[in-house]
Amino acid sequence: MDDQSIYTGTVEGVANAAGKEKQKKQKQEKGGAEGGKGKGGKTIGKIIGIAVAILVVLVLALNSFFTIKEQEQAVVTTFGVAKAVTEPGLHFKIPFVQEVRKVDTTIRGISIGYNRESNESVEDESLMITKDFNFINVDFFVEYKVSDPVKMLYASKKPDEILKNIAQSNIRAVVGSYDVDSVLTTGKSEIQAVIKEKIMADLEKQDIGLYLVNITIQDSEPPTQEVLEAFTAVEAAKQGKETAINNANKYKNEKMPEAEAKVDQILQKAESAKQQRINEAQGQVARFNEMYAEYVKYPLITRQRMFYEAMEAILPDLKVIIDSGSGDIQKLLPIEPLNGTDATGASSQKAAEKTASDGTGNADKTETEGN
Repeated sequence: MDDQSIYTGTVEGVANAAGKEKQKKQKQEKGGAEGGKGKGGKTIGKIIGIAVAILVVLVLALNSFFTIKEQEQAVVTTFGVAKAVTEPGLHFKIPFVQEVRKVDTTIRGISIGYNRESNESVEDESLMITKDFNFINVDFFVEYKVSDPVKMLYASKKPDEILKNIAQSNIRAVVGSYDVDSVLTTGKSEIQAVIKEKIMADLEKQDIGLYLVNITIQDSEPPTQEVLEAFTAVEAAKQGKETAINNANKYKNEKMPEAEAKVDQILQKAESAKQQRINEAQGQVARFNEMYAEYVKYPLITRQRMFYEAMEAILPDLKVIIDSGSGDIQKLLPIEPLNGTDATGASSQKAAEKTASDGTGNADKTETEGN
């Protein structure tokens, strides 16, 4: 080989060695970059995993508790088995295993015969026939609430519709047993009570978890204007009757105390007169007994004294006519004066007193002689 060939081979070897060294460095740099990239990817994956785990924990925590308000109850279903939770407050459940359905236990309402939102009449529900074959429009309002949330949710598909159908059935049956006058005026309270009792009995049989609170008649009126006017006139007459009765009772209540006072006054006067007569009679009886006691002691004197006392009471007003029997002359004793004065009264009284004294003296003399 010549020198030029040796030189050329040496140069090529050095060039190849330099190229290999360069390729080796490039490979090392490339490997380092890929290694750094792999480490960064592992860090991001860890962060994402931690975030997902935290999210899962939060979801499980949020689904593990539920709150029941004061006017609520809940139904917890575990593998198809339902259980009622009635205590208000915070409660625990197993996430994704137990399902919770809350039920409002406040009083609800159903309108029958009219639309609550528009207040328009629903004739298919309100028009009814009474016992005396009269048509009438009657509107009702039904108030109810949930008594058993489990039965309300699972015993029937639409418990509200069932309650409305039960109410309509009993309303028509009861209204049909009363006359139109009772439905319009005087029998509303009784009708409501009977309907409520029947609905509660049917709800107990159906056992759908609802409880009837109350049912009221909102309005009742005849279906036509002419009939309405007639019933309005009848109602006005009844109110006039009630007004007259009330006025009469008011007048009676005003006059009764006065009449009772007069009656009491009359009774008191009668009682007083009665007592006075009794006292007088008792006094006369006592006087008679005294006189009788004296009479028993001195019968002749007492008899004469009684005779004179009687004459003293009779003679002053007595006119005596003396007739001789011949028919010619009549004398009137005592003789009345021509001037009309009562001059003879005093003389007659004096004569009677003189006669009495003379009689007393004679009686004393007779008694003395008798003794």
